Amino acid sequence: MVNKIWAFFIISGILYSLFTGNIEAINKEILESANTSFELIIKIFSVLALWLGIMKIAETSGLLKKLAHKLTPLLSLIFPELPKDHPSLSLIASNIIANMAGLGSAATPFGLKAMSSLQEINQKKDTASRSMITFLVLNTSGVTIIPTTIISMRIMYGSANPTEIVLPCLLATICSTIAGLLMDRFLARRAK
Repeated sequence: MVNKIWAFFIISGILYSLFTGNIEAINKEILESANTSFELIIKIFSVLALWLGIMKIAETSGLLKKLAHKLTPLLSLIFPELPKDHPSLSLIASNIIANMAGLGSAATPFGLKAMSSLQEINQKKDTASRSMITFLVLNTSGVTIIPTTIISMRIMYGSANPTEIVLPCLLATICSTIAGLLMDRFLARRAK
């Protein structure tokens, strides 16, 4: 569906430029955006590679497992439906830790494994369980302490202080997470 929406926007823009005689602007923008995209990928890649490497070291050394174990009591409160030592809790914790470091790409495999693990204990296979919905809310709220992608983009565009965004991002992620979890609980109680 999203592909169709983007295709509609692109085709509409091209047709509009043809009718208004601004086809040169479209050609210029296509070439400039391709160049900007390439520069962005090159600049973000180095920061992302650094943090992905750190996450891999943390995973291999067992640090990620220890951090996940520390988060498990909090996650047991957020996911009361799950058994205490269920493997999903560790996978959810690993996903949250990767997201905290601003590594959505590193968090994705943990998130997929967590959803798969939650699906195994789901009673209704064609409907998302309460835990699956809560995890989706938690994952979507984007618990981020170090917004590496935003910092990389600020570096790319020559920001004088690219890390000054950390505190506002931290406040925003705390607010969105609390609001998301409160709404999740409210709707869960209302559904019962």
